[in-house]
Order: sequence, then C-alpha cells, then structure tokens
Amino acid sequence: MARITLFDLNSKAKPYEEPVPNIDGVVVYFDKTPDDIVCPHFWELRWAFGCPFDCAYCYLQGTARGQKTPRPRKIGGVLAAIEKAFNHPYFIKHPSIFNSGELADSLMFPELMAHIADKFEQQTKHKLLLLTKSTNTKFLLEKPRTQTIVSFSINANEIWQRWEHKTPAPEKRIEAASSLQKAGYEVRARIDPIFPVEGWRDHYSRLLELLFEYLPNGPEHITLGMPRGLKKTLIYSRDRSWAEGLTEKSGWGRKLPAEQRREVYLFFLRNLRAFGFDTEKVALCKETSLLVKELGMGQRCNCI
Repeated sequence: MARITLFDLNSKAKPYEEPVPNIDGVVVYFDKTPDDIVCPHFWELRWAFGCPFDCAYCYLQGTARGQKTPRPRKIGGVLAAIEKAFNHPYFIKHPSIFNSGELADSLMFPELMAHIADKFEQQTKHKLLLLTKSTNTKFLLEKPRTQTIVSFSINANEIWQRWEHKTPAPEKRIEAASSLQKAGYEVRARIDPIFPVEGWRDHYSRLLELLFEYLPNGPEHITLGMPRGLKKTLIYSRDRSWAEGLTEKSGWGRKLPAEQRREVYLFFLRNLRAFGFDTEKVALCKETSLLVKELGMGQRCNCI
C-alpha cells in the first residue's frame, strides 16, 4: 500500500502521511504528476476501459496501445470495491470524488453507470464524477441523484468537425448539460483541448455564447486545456494533424509554445468575465506550473 503526503488546504498545518488504498484495481489513486505540471492527485474509478468515440487527439489511444474498444468490468466487482472504499478507514476520514472518466467515457454503458450512481446514493460523504462527451443522460433525468457530478467535455464546432469523430455535436452536449443542471445536478464543463486554428477566437466565442445561452449562470466549474502530445498518443494516433505546432517539451508531452497558450487562456478568462462568470472557478488542465503561476490561477480541478 502506497503512502502519500496530504495537505490540509484550510490551515497552515504541516503535511502528514497516511496509507493510500488501491482497492481491487477499481478505486486507484492517480499520483503520476510530473514535477513541472500542475495536476492535483485524484481518485480514479476504473469501472471500464475504452471509448466509443474516435477523437483524433485522444490520449487513450496511447494508454491502451490503440485498443479503445469499450469494455466494462463486471458490475458486481465494481460495486463491491466501491463499498470497500466507503468503509475503508482512509475514505471514512477524507470525503472524496471518484473520477469515472479517466480511462473511459463515463456514459458509454449507461445501464451499468446507473447501478454505480445508485451506489453512491447510499451515503452522503463521497461523490461520483462522470466525465463525458455523450448525451446518454436519460437514466440521470429519470431519477436525479445528489451524489453525482456531471462534467461535459465540449469544443468549438470547427474542432468537433475536424477531430471529434462519432461524438454528438457540441450543442447537443450543452443541451444535455442544461437539462441535468435544471434537474438539480452539479454540472461542470471542460473546454479541452483548445486548438488555436485559423479563426479560433470566433469559433470559441460562439462556443461560449452557446454555453451561456443554455446555462445562463454557467457551469459550476470550467476546466481549460490545450493539446498535449504524449509520446504514446503520437505513436498510436492515426491522424496526427491535431499535433502540428507542438514544439515545447514538458513533463506531460509536447505543447504549443507558452506564449501561444498564454494568449488563449487570457482570451478565455476575459470572455468568461464578460459573461459574469467567476474565474476563481476556472482551472487549467495539466498545464505547467510556471504558466499557471504567471496567470495567477488556482489549483481547483475538474477531478477533485
């Protein structure tokens, strides 16, 4: 059992150490963040692997060595592991978010995810995070759940048409997000990866207009990110046109030059403020600590 140093963010107390469980390979702690990257550690719920969508830039291509065919674990084992986590001494003391969308689209098997979401309703301390490009939200609307957070990955239409194959249109995803927010769910948004293609300001301005048209007060939280060319992702990507211009090396793959990334993030921050959105609720995904510090961004993250 690994050990991790934990910090109480609400005090100036010194960090303390506790054993961190890996429960049946289902509830697993992500702690692989390189030194130069801002990415808070978080809990993965490995209920399934793969994705039915065919985004050209998807990192799962590298993670699974090109094998992205959706495959779930046996639901009984997943539910048993979650129950162990709920009763584990570590989790009893530390309210946690379980991210079900790191190695799979969270809604690719909605009939199985319904059982998992129902499991989280049996307690009030921990939350289930769904990360998705899907609109398979019918089961969520049929029975609203207080322990489930839904985070939609969205992008500009131009990017969707170029590289997000087999996915619902961005407006359909935003419409689904709006329906869930109205039903009482905490809804978050990821605009990631942002590609500064020709006319990108217009493309992403229209995306933000659409987002705030359907969600007038905005999502609870917005995560921004830019393309990350991990070595294995580049090896297994059939279409690498998305990776053009990734010249800067980092601990999390190749990136666009820092000056270009800074320009994009400042554009989003200015526009989000114009919509009245609190930019304290905006975070950058797997960005360099140098740029995060320069922009004065916090470390609140979609995954925690």
